[in-house]
Amino acid sequence: MLKENYTRFVWNSILENWDRTVFTNYGSGSYTYSEVGRTIYYMQKLFGKCGLKKGDKIALLGKNCAEWAIAYQAIVTYGAVVVPILPNFTPNDVQHIINHSESVSLFANKANWDVLDEENMPRLKSVVSLDDFAPLFTQNKQSAEHINKFKSLLSKPFGKEKLPKQIITNAELFAIIYTSGTTGFSKGVMLTHNNITGNMVYSRANMPLVPGDHILSFLPLAHAYGCTIEFLYPFTSGCHITFLGKMPTPQLLLKAFAEIKPRLILSVPLIIEKIFKKQIKPVLEQTKVKFLMKIPFMDSIILGKIKTKLTESFGGNFHEIVIGGAALNEEVQEVLRKAGFAFTIGYGMTECGPLISYAGWREARFNSAGRCVDQLQMRIDSPDPENIVGEILVRGENVMKGYYKNEKATHEIIGRDGWMHTGDLGTMDSDGFLYIKGRSKSMILGPSGQNIYPEEIEARINAFPLVQESIVVDRKEGLVALIYPDMEMVDAKKMKEHSLESIFEVYRKHLNREIPNYMQVVRFQVVSTEFEKTPKRSIKRFLYS
Repeated sequence: MLKENYTRFVWNSILENWDRTVFTNYGSGSYTYSEVGRTIYYMQKLFGKCGLKKGDKIALLGKNCAEWAIAYQAIVTYGAVVVPILPNFTPNDVQHIINHSESVSLFANKANWDVLDEENMPRLKSVVSLDDFAPLFTQNKQSAEHINKFKSLLSKPFGKEKLPKQIITNAELFAIIYTSGTTGFSKGVMLTHNNITGNMVYSRANMPLVPGDHILSFLPLAHAYGCTIEFLYPFTSGCHITFLGKMPTPQLLLKAFAEIKPRLILSVPLIIEKIFKKQIKPVLEQTKVKFLMKIPFMDSIILGKIKTKLTESFGGNFHEIVIGGAALNEEVQEVLRKAGFAFTIGYGMTECGPLISYAGWREARFNSAGRCVDQLQMRIDSPDPENIVGEILVRGENVMKGYYKNEKATHEIIGRDGWMHTGDLGTMDSDGFLYIKGRSKSMILGPSGQNIYPEEIEARINAFPLVQESIVVDRKEGLVALIYPDMEMVDAKKMKEHSLESIFEVYRKHLNREIPNYMQVVRFQVVSTEFEKTPKRSIKRFLYS
């Protein structure tokens, strides 16, 4: 158990940054740390008056916003357990999660609440709006009256002496995070205060932020990656967090980056790859540029301009971009590394809250996901971890308590010796750098018994100009690549279907010249709609197998 404590981090940050701005809803209002402290104080008073106790589960449903973040901090520092729910889950999924988690209260945007049926969630005692903190539903008149009075209390004078300073011990449950909404697949990951504290301690030592630094939060807050690194860690460091609150399209993100100039940026590969394809690759493919890149010193000048252009695109003030959630295309990696662009690739999962491995951009290695974080141990289940792929196993402070009300699934993933089976495959070099090869469930057995990792093939396919995304599947005829084209580029070039198919056939032949025979792709199949994805933007492979 760690000696540091998350709730102590929160109270210290509020006291030390009292007059600083902490939360801004992009394009609208802001809160200072003192205003957040006051809201937490009165919200916790409200919890008591509504009969909520330490250990009770309180769900959060809505878009990224300051009010969501305030409610989150009030819940966990009260000693209740937060149950964050993604707003794009179906109503049936949301109701299932609320019931399965035994949540007794809910904070929600009105639009999300309006499509739910309170009769299907009998345990709920109260529902509070994240739009204006008004009551949306209560089981009794008294609770409604208390909630209605709550907002008027926020204009009262509030001094540092009133700030709650209760410490919730590290052994207590912090959150239950559902990795899927549907009944058959949902698992509630139980994270303790110790798990979250482990992530905080590592982040403070390795991704340093200082009071007043700006952060743009655009990844889903109901997902561990965005919540921990874009919200909880910056909050405990005195930062100013702006919540985008809208679909993070590349166009909107570039506009927001230019305005906010964030100090630390999190991203998924898709965003980086889109910007690279649109802004950098067309330049590199010009005949003149290709020629100049072969001349000593001229290549450095061109790469320097690429670095400047990209740096300015992300606001020009960041010390690092941390990419996670999936593999980054090798061509993109290679160009960005040669240009000296400040990016790195990390690895994590909800079950570790999420950090598992990371290395700062100056020491990061090509295709690596960094080294194991200090709070964990890592090993590869392989007779030769450096050369033979095996499952990645971890244990330590960040590893979850288990799956809520699912002992069977817990014992399947965490052994008696404490090692957690991630389900991911990789190798590890002699310096401890991790190289992820793919998911054990997605591995394909080749015709002669070779292990084929479709992610490696997909990374090459996704580098082709007209490809938005791809997934490689095993069919009777062999390996088939399902391709969703870059429709924006297709439309701009006014391409016909037969022309697209001809170009993709050229791509396929080019791909097969670069990979071993047992990995050859027999056919490219164009699909008309984007692949269905998980909350962290990973393709749901099981739907296309």
